[in-house]
Amino acid sequence: MYADSETIRRILTSTGDTWAVVGLSGNRSRAAYGVAEVLQRYGKRVVPVHPKAETVHGEKGYATLADIPFDVDVVDVFVNSELAGPVADQAVSIGAKAVWFQLGVIDEQAYERTRAAGLDIVMDRCPAIEIPRLG
Repeated sequence: MYADSETIRRILTSTGDTWAVVGLSGNRSRAAYGVAEVLQRYGKRVVPVHPKAETVHGEKGYATLADIPFDVDVVDVFVNSELAGPVADQAVSIGAKAVWFQLGVIDEQAYERTRAAGLDIVMDRCPAIEIPRLG
């Protein structure tokens, strides 16, 4: 319901290649680390967003979305559902084109607000799973 195939395809193929990954740190055991690696393999620029602002996969990290000094196309959200809404609101405020809530990240009100602001949004899916499905 919150991830139609057309929106998934549009975000992955034509929305843009700069992805801010909120929750991405240098911790190799976290899902965000592996997903970011897959995104890079498919040509996406991955920008880590984490309070530690670590460099991950060769990309400088930032503490918040607002700290990123260049345009972001997609905000990929790897935080608890309770924190996802404010991140989606920040994505709107920085002018992102789309928001992607990872598996298990669900906030229906944030989904509606983000769509109402004109952004594409996918919820409870993983781009590392969806990209290979595109063929």
